[in-house]
Amino acid sequence: MGPYSYAEVGATRDGALPPGYQHLRYRTRIGDAAVLGAAAEAVLTFAPQRAVGVLVDAAGPRAAEGLVVTSRLGFGPLRIAAPCRVVWAEDTPTGAGFGYGTLPGHPVRGEESFVVDLRDGAVWFTMLSFSRPDRWFTRAGGPLVPGFQHAYARLLGRTLRRLVAAGR
Repeated sequence: MGPYSYAEVGATRDGALPPGYQHLRYRTRIGDAAVLGAAAEAVLTFAPQRAVGVLVDAAGPRAAEGLVVTSRLGFGPLRIAAPCRVVWAEDTPTGAGFGYGTLPGHPVRGEESFVVDLRDGAVWFTMLSFSRPDRWFTRAGGPLVPGFQHAYARLLGRTLRRLVAAGR
């Protein structure tokens, strides 16, 4: 796969999202401190995405810097490929997550991150992204695209909460 399709590589790591893009900041409580390990493992292995029906083709089992990941959204012949490369990944005693950036052929340009962290005795899931349309159908979708991204973030948060609760 070639270079990233945008210039601001790594911007989701510190949360300083660049201007000129649609921004998404979503945060939800997943559970108490006891679920941190399960939540971290789920996020780093793309489990929430897979659990909501996204086909995830990753060059390895866990998010790691440089890993190429192609997500496929939709159904049958309407399935859309979204190639990305992991820009950064972390796994610490207080949290884990990764950010990946779009590659040529992705419907949008930008970066998205998925992080779980322990704060004040609770585990939180945070999704950050910055993006702008890059294909005719995402440009034609106009304001529907950010709406879809927000709904997707909420769905991943609920799904992660369910996955870690089921593992208790």
